[in-house]
Amino acid sequence: MSGIRGKVVAITGASSGIGAETAAHLAERGARLVLGARRADRLNAVVEAITDKGGTATGVIVDVTRREDLQRLTDTAVHRFGRLDVLVSNAGTMAVSPFDDLCQDDWDAMVATHITGLLNGIGAALPVFRRQRSGQFVNIGSTAAYVVKPPQGVYAATKTAVKVLTEGLRQESGPDLRVTLVSPGFTHTGGVGKGASPEVAAAMIRQRDEIAMPPAAVASAIAYAIEQPEGVDVSEIVVRPTVQA
Repeated sequence: MSGIRGKVVAITGASSGIGAETAAHLAERGARLVLGARRADRLNAVVEAITDKGGTATGVIVDVTRREDLQRLTDTAVHRFGRLDVLVSNAGTMAVSPFDDLCQDDWDAMVATHITGLLNGIGAALPVFRRQRSGQFVNIGSTAAYVVKPPQGVYAATKTAVKVLTEGLRQESGPDLRVTLVSPGFTHTGGVGKGASPEVAAAMIRQRDEIAMPPAAVASAIAYAIEQPEGVDVSEIVVRPTVQA
């Protein structure tokens, strides 16, 4: 199946930011969506906004650190639509801080979300894709995996792991599956500055408001990878503001 119309797409972290924008963008192009997130109120608002415009979407409460939640997400897609064509692993947390602050709970959260959460998604979707002999993983990385800047050391390390895991999965995927890494640069989302000291957070938010690109730019990149003809795999996309070094 080429294009986007009619494809069944599951998205994690779909209640805000890149995930919500991607859901809206794909719905407008005819995708059937299964949206996962932890915040029920925001998730329901995204689903309602899509269905009010004639799109097709359902919401599932998902914490990506829990294997059973990802299994429920993929099961919902198969039970409702008969298949799953794409899993967009987008859930993330950007709780950056200097190492000296010893924010170990935030370190654990980034490891659990970006690495364990990604693996939980692979564990849930890969058997479905193998049975269908078709499917696509779209994993959301970051330009932090290419250029490490303080105080983003732990965040950059986890996103580097996303990059490595995605490439390893691509090499093992065989001729029937597609595996894509989309690495956004500075994007205007509400998570910028989370976990940082008040001074660092204020500086990051100020920079975000000055130079960050809209989430719609990332949504377009994700759609580009999904819409390619059968047998064509866009392996990696890096998208950043033109002013970002």
